[in-house]
Amino acid sequence: MKRDEYECPLALALEMIGGKWKALVLYHLRKGALRTGVLKRRLPNITQKMLTQVLRQLERDELIKRRVFDTVPPRVEYSLTGLGESVKPVLSAICSWSYVYAGDGDRF
Repeated sequence: MKRDEYECPLALALEMIGGKWKALVLYHLRKGALRTGVLKRRLPNITQKMLTQVLRQLERDELIKRRVFDTVPPRVEYSLTGLGESVKPVLSAICSWSYVYAGDGDRF
């Protein structure tokens, strides 16, 4: 990915973590690896097709890694890469801002 393809750094950042679901998936992976089914339960409004698409995009962009265990049935876990870990402070800042925006600082 070339930086000069984007009009500003924010455009690149939003390409990587923007949209309805990417940041939410990254948020749920911030404390450790999760299986696809757990992610689906934590994001009940996402379709299986969209979850699969988002996971593939995040994997392609090297923010998450996919680990397949040699079991029957196969078990798949997703976790943050080093680059994905570097997004955690950004997500934390967005969460902090949302508490301020919500008014009284209550946690969701």
